[in-house]
Amino acid sequence: MTTPTPDPLKKFSDELHALAARFQDHQVTLQEIIDALGARASALLIIILALPFCAPIAIPGLSTPFGLAILALAGCFALGRPPWLPQRLLKVKLPPKFFRAVLEGASKLIGWIEKRLRPRWLWLTEGNAMRFVHMGMVCAGAGLLLLPLGGIPLTNTLPALVIVFGMLGVMERDGVTVVAAYGFLVATVVYFALFATAVIELILRLRQHLGV
Repeated sequence: MTTPTPDPLKKFSDELHALAARFQDHQVTLQEIIDALGARASALLIIILALPFCAPIAIPGLSTPFGLAILALAGCFALGRPPWLPQRLLKVKLPPKFFRAVLEGASKLIGWIEKRLRPRWLWLTEGNAMRFVHMGMVCAGAGLLLLPLGGIPLTNTLPALVIVFGMLGVMERDGVTVVAAYGFLVATVVYFALFATAVIELILRLRQHLGV
């Protein structure tokens, strides 16, 4: 199996800028984006789909389909296969200026991460086995992202950070960034667990109050 090899001379932000300029004035489908991204389509599209959720604001209706798409693409990347999505998702049309809005909203985060990315702790990023493990982490983030909890603060943001940090760490062979992604995953699971515990406690109190 072969793995898409990142171009060390081209930053992710440069590719995102080029994509934003290309599709700034008309609707675009996910199929068109995959065709434009070329060899790194799976990895870059995973990041692009996660970026809108990195801001601590709710985006109604998008987390579930985007989370499902990320799950499918992460599986393809883990197996070293070309990106695959169901035809229904490939035909989804994103609104005009979508990428420019994503870029503007996430530019500070992208710049902050890119300045710190470099090959290090290579024992964490080399080999098919490690890539497969890390894609499991990305899939876990996608699974949490697709839960319909967008109205609750940080329930989209934390999983999105898992995905973005995890993918960039794998692409740039930066073990420290990969570890940071696992840290975000732990924080996400703890946050969701605390929220679930609070909900269960509230239900029990209501039942006790109502004598049910």
